[in-house]
Amino acid sequence: MNASEVLRIVDSLHREKNIEKETVFKLIESALVTAARRHFGDEADIEFFIERETGEIAGRHGQEMLDYEEVIGRIGAQTAKQVIIQKVREAERDSQIEEFTEVIDEIVSGQVNRNEGRVTTVTLGAVEAILPRSEQIPGDTHQANERIRALVTEVKAQGSRIKVVLSRTRGNFVKRLFENEIPEISDGIITINAIAREAGYRSKVAVSSIDSKVDCVGACVGVRGNRIKVIIDELAGERIDIVRYDPDPQILIPNALQPAEVDEVILCAMMGRAIVLVRDDQLSLAIGKRGQNVRLGSKLCGWDIEIMTQTELESQIDRAVRGFCEIDGVDEELANRLVGEGYLSYDDLEVIEPSNLMEMGELTEEDVDKIVEQAEVRAAEAEKRAAEEKRIRKEQEAIRKVAEAAEAKKAAEAAAIAKLAAQAEEEAQAEAGADAAADTPAESSTDEQSGKEESESTEGGATA
Repeated sequence: MNASEVLRIVDSLHREKNIEKETVFKLIESALVTAARRHFGDEADIEFFIERETGEIAGRHGQEMLDYEEVIGRIGAQTAKQVIIQKVREAERDSQIEEFTEVIDEIVSGQVNRNEGRVTTVTLGAVEAILPRSEQIPGDTHQANERIRALVTEVKAQGSRIKVVLSRTRGNFVKRLFENEIPEISDGIITINAIAREAGYRSKVAVSSIDSKVDCVGACVGVRGNRIKVIIDELAGERIDIVRYDPDPQILIPNALQPAEVDEVILCAMMGRAIVLVRDDQLSLAIGKRGQNVRLGSKLCGWDIEIMTQTELESQIDRAVRGFCEIDGVDEELANRLVGEGYLSYDDLEVIEPSNLMEMGELTEEDVDKIVEQAEVRAAEAEKRAAEEKRIRKEQEAIRKVAEAAEAKKAAEAAAIAKLAAQAEEEAQAEAGADAAADTPAESSTDEQSGKEESESTEGGATA
């Protein structure tokens, strides 16, 4: 490998592998040292240096200068080549790690290569990334050669290669899509303050604007929904609720629970709980299908939201006050204070901060421990009762279903018997009709014969 060849190799690796020239020079020097030590020993004091301008290679072993060509002759050109190739691969891997580390939490675009079990392989330039099934939107199917966008979530070395993990289920994937499709967000006029997502089903996005002339919600939706439609299509039809952000939870929580109408929000700061009161006709809408609306609203706002009607709240408060008063050391005044702070069950008392309870009831630490112990016992008993009630309801439901099935079977058998009886009656009527039809021609023939005989007798008498 002469000087000009060294420069050509350095330039080629720089362009093809995206490795800095200085890095290539250093890795060739390191590779030559490694290869030479295989001949002179691992502890040998060896150094090689490549002149950056000319490509000339110089080396030394201790105080003795080494002739590069002679060294290559001793250690073998093939050995030197293998070491250089290994070093180049390591440098390429490090370069790729650096490149993709810079785009962690950013969207990249690639081409689906293949599907292997629960993993989809995506080609990103010279790197093959993986999109695990757990990071794919439910219902998504990706075909070979399909273009796909995803979020880079993890980059790490894996032997001489690089492992890049992608995701399409994270909340930040939705955020980056908004930034790409809505210029006001990328310009900093509109801010995405919070995102709550259940991938493939529904997302809630809270936005605000620093310009009073720009409607943050309208800008995200676009004219006739053209902007949001692009994002929804990318998310395989996932529903997206865009809500107006407000730092005041009293305003943000009703916004987050849209389209349900909220009557009142009661904040229990000590518990981090928000009790939201709605009308009876808004209850199911506020909770959402399988609790999805309230669950996403809680994530979006950072409050534990409980939806109930005014009647349910009053009933729960009354039950909580009576239950707390049954605990030794808790009087009615303390029970009301606990309820006022959002503690509505024995389970809530289990997690109360001892200092808070001591302050509310002017109690000692020992008193607090006794109250919490009693609450734990009563919570366990309540859980056991609830489990028993659930079991009984399940058994009753099973019995009801069996009875309904038996009744349905009985009705089906009765219907079948009635149908058979009706068929038999129809067949009997049909046979009777057939017999009647068979008798009618015979009688007509007899009458005709009688008439003929009478006619002949009359004619005979006249002749006589």
